[in-house]
Amino acid sequence: MLSRTAENLFWMARYMERAESTARLLTMGQRMAILPGATMRDEWRSVAQVTDCEEVFGKDAVIREADVVEHLILNPDNPSSIRSCLAMARQNGKSVRTALTQEMWESLNEGWRKLETYGVVEARRDFAELVDWVKNRAMMFRGATESGHLRNEGHDFLRTGGALERAQMTLRLLDVKYYVLLPETEVIGGHRDHYQWTSVLHALSGSRAYHHVYGGSYTPAQITDFIMLNRQFPRSVLYCFDQLAYRLQRLAHWHGQRTPANLRSEEMVETLSGADSGDIFRKGLHETIQGKLAQCNALGVEIAEAYHFG
Repeated sequence: MLSRTAENLFWMARYMERAESTARLLTMGQRMAILPGATMRDEWRSVAQVTDCEEVFGKDAVIREADVVEHLILNPDNPSSIRSCLAMARQNGKSVRTALTQEMWESLNEGWRKLETYGVVEARRDFAELVDWVKNRAMMFRGATESGHLRNEGHDFLRTGGALERAQMTLRLLDVKYYVLLPETEVIGGHRDHYQWTSVLHALSGSRAYHHVYGGSYTPAQITDFIMLNRQFPRSVLYCFDQLAYRLQRLAHWHGQRTPANLRSEEMVETLSGADSGDIFRKGLHETIQGKLAQCNALGVEIAEAYHFG
């Protein structure tokens, strides 16, 4: 496979995953912002932090919902806005049109200009509808990919890009919310704490899955373990790391050569899977997450170097 084709597939999946993850994050931000005292906690700033756009708003400014909606949903000049991510996913898909199924292309192409018709007032009014629309586009793309795409090296590049982006967004979400969500004790003490922690699960579509694992018990340590370590939950960090190691091993097979990316992905799995229940929370959630984000960034660079991305 040509390096350019591989790069287009890799980034197409990343952009689709980023668009969906941003939509999920915005939903969580809105849920948190309606709680008493949310203005004092500046909940929307944490959303800006997790998407690396805090500096756009200024250090001392109070960030409002309208600001976030404009910048993270509608702004065509922000490369991480949902509008930009969907446009870039389509552009990458158009460049490798023959490598996609008809259904995959349709999921990228249909309605991709929808957000161009919205202003901030309309987007806030239709916030829930827009978020659901973005999530549905991403799910249609994944469904089309899983149901009809050949399991060749192009498929592995797609899945590698999606897994890397999902791991990073999950880590960022948990890290930025850490100081807001951490109660003074290990057990969630009040209604607001419970609502905030469960909002993280809700943003990751993990509420039902968490309940199957832990029942009605909600503690910061258990929720952290679930989001970081559960190998059966498809949005957990370890699940994504497992996928990265597996897909990169398949790519090594296709190309007849292992690369530094293989070694790093396997190390990422080994170090995280070795954690026991509660270890991450006790040893330092913020420090652990920053280390994993650094590993993800380094892995992205190694993948690009190994397969000669431009």
